[in-house]
Amino acid sequence: MNAVNNWNSTQHFWLIILGFVVAFIPRFVPLMLFTKRAIPEWFNEWMKFVPVSLFTALVVKDIFIDSSSYGLVLTNYPLMIAAVIVIYIAYRTRSMAVSVVVGLAGVFLLSMFL
Repeated sequence: MNAVNNWNSTQHFWLIILGFVVAFIPRFVPLMLFTKRAIPEWFNEWMKFVPVSLFTALVVKDIFIDSSSYGLVLTNYPLMIAAVIVIYIAYRTRSMAVSVVVGLAGVFLLSMFL
């Protein structure tokens, strides 16, 4: 970190430009490729599972993995029970907003009583 503090304005400018390029290219290239050709149906079907997969990976990590030791934790009972409730509510209502509100309320109430 100390090396960056010794940079001059030109070096900071080029760092910002490089950061822009690195962030822009992965967004721009697929946009340009897929605007001129049809996306295959199998790809659209496959992409429907990406948000669910990412959400599941994040939630399962927070419930079952201890972030300090990266060990398996099976004692987060309030989070586990709230997750089961949210899965049921999400399945029944198909509403993300209702699921999030019920999940937050469930975690709050269960962690107070368990």
